[in-house]
Amino acid sequence: MSYYRTSHNVFDPKYLSKLKKQILACSYFSVNNLNRDFVGTKGFSLVFQRSGISEVERHFPFFKPYLSVALQPTCNAFYLNPLLLQTGSRVDKHIDRSLRSYCKTIQPPDTVSVLYVEVPDVLEGGDLVLHCHKRQVGYIRPQVNTLLFFQGDLTHSVKEVKSPVSTRLSLVCEQYNLLETELEEIPEFAIESRAIKAKKK
Repeated sequence: MSYYRTSHNVFDPKYLSKLKKQILACSYFSVNNLNRDFVGTKGFSLVFQRSGISEVERHFPFFKPYLSVALQPTCNAFYLNPLLLQTGSRVDKHIDRSLRSYCKTIQPPDTVSVLYVEVPDVLEGGDLVLHCHKRQVGYIRPQVNTLLFFQGDLTHSVKEVKSPVSTRLSLVCEQYNLLETELEEIPEFAIESRAIKAKKK
């Protein structure tokens, strides 16, 4: 991969419409559980090993077509999250390493995949910017039904959405190739959501 690659018109539009409805209706969908770089965003997260894919599909059958296409065969651990940005939302510069909360020695993922599920016809902002060290190596304008893969060690950000009444929904998956000792620290399947925390209170 030369920093990133994209594929267009990957899924049947009917599937994307169903995927959007199922994500937004999911009981785990809430204010994002991700770190402070994700400003004004919503979603939830799934942590799983390759051996846990069947559990993901059992709990979230609407992800199955996406998983069959997006997951890379060389990877054995994954952090999947629907990511909703609305007017005023942005994602500040960061390098993905979400599994670090389970294993401190984990390096960035091999690759990160992004499926653009919904993109408004008129969108001001919401562009994905990729940097390698301090050099910009990618500027991606989101397009619906585009599947993007980029190197997991790239610093990246999403520009603030400035269009009024805009909803930008993507499905992001950090994909790791871990050592056996690291993999032992990762749940076979787990759900992370602020909705779960709220229910426990």
